[in-house]
Amino acid sequence: MVSAVFHSPSDASDAARAEKASTQTSPITMSTTLPSKTKIDCGGMALQMLAPLAGIALLIAIWALLTFKSTTFPTPLATWTEAVKLFSDPFYNNGPNDQGIGWNILFSLKRVAIGFGLAAMVGIPMGFLIGRSTIVASMLNPIISLLRPVSPLAWLPIGLMVFKSADPAAIWTIFICSIWPMIINTAVGVQRVPEDYLNVAKVLNLSEWKIVTKILLPSVLPYMLTGVRLSVGTAWLVIVAAEMLTGGVGIGFWVWDEWNNLNVTHILIAIFVIGIVGLLLENLLIAIANRFSYE
Repeated sequence: MVSAVFHSPSDASDAARAEKASTQTSPITMSTTLPSKTKIDCGGMALQMLAPLAGIALLIAIWALLTFKSTTFPTPLATWTEAVKLFSDPFYNNGPNDQGIGWNILFSLKRVAIGFGLAAMVGIPMGFLIGRSTIVASMLNPIISLLRPVSPLAWLPIGLMVFKSADPAAIWTIFICSIWPMIINTAVGVQRVPEDYLNVAKVLNLSEWKIVTKILLPSVLPYMLTGVRLSVGTAWLVIVAAEMLTGGVGIGFWVWDEWNNLNVTHILIAIFVIGIVGLLLENLLIAIANRFSYE
């Protein structure tokens, strides 16, 4: 004999309300958990901001300690005082060999922009070509492997001999030294495009232009931007060395000129300026690469 147990509607509604109440989170519990999470996030942000400042402070402290009794090497305070004077009028012009540090930075950036732009115009299409064609890759890989390790300063005399002028010779040196990362990274990106994508393009009978613009470019863009970021760092590194030898207006020539004047304080200021500009260029390209990353 099977017995059934029935509940009245009032009992069922009471049970439902009790179950609903048990699954809800108490307002007290929520109010006690939110502030702790906020504190953890604020602590992490504060740590991220304080860690770089602590590193810089440590560097300045070591510098001050090593130059405390020095009469030849400037202290951090003396360098800072001279930097304030130097940047109070960075764009003065007293002739071709006596211009402010602002003009020298701008002239160097102009040469970097021209040489780097030419390298991008040649290197990126060449990287696509190498990645798409096995025959072209077999032909050009030995040449790239042979020329890529050559020192930047070894290319400068070739530029001076061909162009008969210092400015295009410096641009040529930037071009030939910054082209290799863009070629290599772009070619690697093309070669790593999934084969299924290309098979679908063959089935749809897409033209080579549509394959490049619709399939290859979105997939290769992160690799390409990585090559661009590496190339701009190389270009900024090369221009300082090239300008030391070619002369004229530029941050590299300014460093060499200050060395001839035995002004070590200005050389230290130039070192920090070169580092800061290079850091800004790299962070700008990292932000662009993150913006266009499809991963």
